[in-house]
Amino acid sequence: MKIAIGSDHAGFRLKERIKDFLRAKGHEVIDFGTRSEASTHYPLFAKEVALAVQRGDAHRGILICGTGIGMSITANKFKGVRAALCLNEYMARMSRLHNDANVLCLGGRVLGEDLALSIVEVWLETHFEGGRHQKRIDLIAEVEREHL
Repeated sequence: MKIAIGSDHAGFRLKERIKDFLRAKGHEVIDFGTRSEASTHYPLFAKEVALAVQRGDAHRGILICGTGIGMSITANKFKGVRAALCLNEYMARMSRLHNDANVLCLGGRVLGEDLALSIVEVWLETHFEGGRHQKRIDLIAEVEREHL
């Protein structure tokens, strides 16, 4: 799977670890930065990852900032992007099963590395359930058409 990834300075270390984890699992990773722990602005990186997912240049995206909140807010401004802030494996599983989330948001300052990697693994391995949940995804798309 091709995965776009991005972080701000607060998520940089975790991003680097997740990149290694993804590559070890055989995924192709497109890194949109940041490239260091120097202070920067999370919307710049959320935009690039969201656009890559929106255009189909990546199958899914992962964004990391201090809490994951800012990345989630920004990524969800893009039509067709369903970004989910996940703090545990259950949230990751449900974001895929019921919401077909295509961008995972994580908090580099609120998650330990082992938990974050477990969340990523569950999120990547879980497939959208469809069925009654597809109607809900269709309703989200309708809201996007009307208001974005």
